[in-house]
Amino acid sequence: MLNNRDCLIYLYEETRISRKKLHQLVGTGHRSYYHAIQSDALDLARFLSVKHRTLLAGALNNPARIARYTSLKRTYKTWTVLDADYPDVFRTIPDAPIVFYGLGDVDLLKTLKRISIIGSRQPTVNVKQRMSQLLLPLVSDYVIVSGLAKGIDSFAHQLACTNGGRTIGVIAGGFNHPYPYETRAQFHDMCRNQLVISEYPIDVKPERYHFPERNRLISALGFATCIIEAKRKSGTMITADQALEQGRIVMAVPGDILNPNTQGCHDLIQQGAKLVQNTQDIEEEWRENKVMWKSINNK
Repeated sequence: MLNNRDCLIYLYEETRISRKKLHQLVGTGHRSYYHAIQSDALDLARFLSVKHRTLLAGALNNPARIARYTSLKRTYKTWTVLDADYPDVFRTIPDAPIVFYGLGDVDLLKTLKRISIIGSRQPTVNVKQRMSQLLLPLVSDYVIVSGLAKGIDSFAHQLACTNGGRTIGVIAGGFNHPYPYETRAQFHDMCRNQLVISEYPIDVKPERYHFPERNRLISALGFATCIIEAKRKSGTMITADQALEQGRIVMAVPGDILNPNTQGCHDLIQQGAKLVQNTQDIEEEWRENKVMWKSINNK
């Protein structure tokens, strides 16, 4: 029989049932999810169809699959919503991860000063210079969070790694399938020396819909999300919307008005995002919001 924590991980990995359904299972308060599913407890019918209940019961009635799960040698950290060390920042967002995984220095999730840096995968030529000027004064004090994509994400991680800083990468597939190819070496280095997290079991390949799911975790982890460059229609702009939905601060760096890569930033500034021209603008926002952010981190 699996305890509740193992039952959540097992069902998540083996059946790929939705986070919403598993959150509802947790919300029932059953002392044993295993027994509740096996006995087809009446309250499960409120949110699980017959098909879903049959799927879950079938997985729990499969000794070979359970044996494979219990014998798996995990070289990575696994968190569930039932764990005392599950990050409180995730508990504050809609559709929080029910299970997620980490490789590297897991204590980085306990660091208070974290800022999310996102932007275009195909940035303009001078963006590295602008990012260095803006972020280098921060890397000794802040954990830089980004998505390990090529372009601005990759350079944000690189700035931290090569200047004695700390960084967290959030990926859109399992650890056995780092993506994209261009950042694989960086992925492996960060798994050893920084932290990489994923919401997906290790053998799951990245899918298109995983990226907006991944992005909500990037924005959740930072006290603010700073957009360096973004087109009007882009994943970066979706992340900015997610940050606002989560009650996080959104910052944007202005640029050339003729550059399509900066149009998204200008739109955000017009809509009330913090205009970031220098490092002091970020530090000012931290000073004004650190008490609020501390309360979110220690719910």
